[in-house]
Amino acid sequence: MDHKRASFTRMQDSTQADWQLIAGEFAVFTRTLPQRVVAHLDLLKGECGGFPVDRHVHSLQTATRALRDGRDEEYVVCALLHDIGDTLGSWNHPDIAAAMLKPFVSEANHWMVQQHGIFQGHYFFHHLGMDRELRAQFAGHPHYERTAEFCELYDNPAFDGAAETLPIEHFVPMIERVFGQPRQSLYKSAAAGQPA
Repeated sequence: MDHKRASFTRMQDSTQADWQLIAGEFAVFTRTLPQRVVAHLDLLKGECGGFPVDRHVHSLQTATRALRDGRDEEYVVCALLHDIGDTLGSWNHPDIAAAMLKPFVSEANHWMVQQHGIFQGHYFFHHLGMDRELRAQFAGHPHYERTAEFCELYDNPAFDGAAETLPIEHFVPMIERVFGQPRQSLYKSAAAGQPA
């Protein structure tokens, strides 16, 4: 399918008509974001990295545990996507997941995803000669307990090949709702056709 395109070669030469065209295409493109998120999550299939289960199963199992514990959809989607950055951000995977989620989730859930790598380290950093209490640097932070609890209840125990693990299809409607409308974004008003 061929789409209309703006004709400028440098942004400084673009026109309002160009940006109206681009904004229209952007609106169409963003509607398929949930499908692209699921496709990227699929890249974690089969990649165990030495863990007892692959990263895809771990993600599904973390989300399943959160769902079964009565967490809301936004939290469950954060649990599902907390390690999605493993493929491209192998050295900083929490930052990748947090950046993806930031426009769509609360500040508390964003912080939890962004810091979960440090908090999860409580369970294994000492085996690598690292400080397992690295999370102590955040003592007193408003989201400290929330993040510690996320790791303790959902991330830490989600490596059990025999545990309940709901299929991705169970979570797709939640992903669609959470990614359906950004709460905050530099481009939110422009995409809606409103002045910034």
